[in-house]
Amino acid sequence: MSSKNIIRLSKSNIGEAEKNAVMRVMDRQFFGMGIEVEKFEEDLTQFFGRPTVCTVNGTAALHLALQACDLGPGDEVLVQSLTYVASFQAISATGAKPISCDIDPKTLCLDWKDAEQKMTQNTKAVMPVHYSGGVGALDEIYAFAKKYDLRVIEDAAHAFGTEYKGKSVGSFGDIACFSFDGIKNITSGEGGCIVTDDMRVLKKVKDARLLGVENDTEKRFSGKRSWSFDVGEQGWRYHMSDLMGAIGQVQLQSFLKTATIRQRLASFYDTCLSGHAYIKHFVHNYGEVVPHIYVVRIHGLKDRDALREHLLDKGIQTGVHYQPNHTLTYYSKDEINSLAVTDEVYSELLSLPLHIDITEHEIRYICDQLISAID
Repeated sequence: MSSKNIIRLSKSNIGEAEKNAVMRVMDRQFFGMGIEVEKFEEDLTQFFGRPTVCTVNGTAALHLALQACDLGPGDEVLVQSLTYVASFQAISATGAKPISCDIDPKTLCLDWKDAEQKMTQNTKAVMPVHYSGGVGALDEIYAFAKKYDLRVIEDAAHAFGTEYKGKSVGSFGDIACFSFDGIKNITSGEGGCIVTDDMRVLKKVKDARLLGVENDTEKRFSGKRSWSFDVGEQGWRYHMSDLMGAIGQVQLQSFLKTATIRQRLASFYDTCLSGHAYIKHFVHNYGEVVPHIYVVRIHGLKDRDALREHLLDKGIQTGVHYQPNHTLTYYSKDEINSLAVTDEVYSELLSLPLHIDITEHEIRYICDQLISAID
């Protein structure tokens, strides 16, 4: 099958406006962190209604947020195993230990009751992962965190634009981290951000993203550099470039349109797959949730690889989100290598194509082929 005829699982959506924005930066011949990143942060701050700091990617955002909360060796962070390895890597990068928790089978988000059972005297934070754009039992997670005095670092990489009880994810709560990589709800090519009202966390993040150089952000935004400076804590080269900031600004301006398309397409998937005996779609209110991926569970599925190969022969690219982290060698140490729900659900998950260039005709074809293969 020619790659031109493949219905892609995901793709970046870049137009002339983004290309022109990049050329504007290239013509200035300055690609570092400057006025474009400053403007993107201002736009995001207005979008969320509270302060936002940009980073080179979503993983860096999680890492810096955790570090700014003083997480380190000996500490533990509760996080669901069914997430991309970036969530776990961000935790272990601080020296802290990610504690694999189970999921709610209805939402594929953190089972806070299982997380509570894994509490120890070393538990310092909980990281709910907003899988596919949904937030799961977020109220219960915050109540649980308050009970035990835990920091909450939301991995909201999938949930840009999602609303919860009338408020945008990121506009409330402790700390939320987003990803702007190429296939997310908005992209800046790469990139991420941290959103919080905690000014101490914001100050630490701003310094740490620039190798720990104190107060360097303000100088960068004014076109200067810190030639004489101090470093008080470990820092990283995690700042966003102006090329990314310029793309992000354009993407944010058109987000309402792209969000509406993603919501409509996911709703159409629901309609096409509704009522099938073995194919379960996960129920979301697409008036609130902006989906990053579209995932189904196929009950009794025995050979997912064979199904994926069959669909690829039909011109349909599929994915698997994600291999549970407690099965990975690096994170299986000292773990009970079993999470009942995660282990049962994972082998039956399949991600179907979702991006704003896909058509309803293609979705109907995808669903017909999937149903035919299962039947």
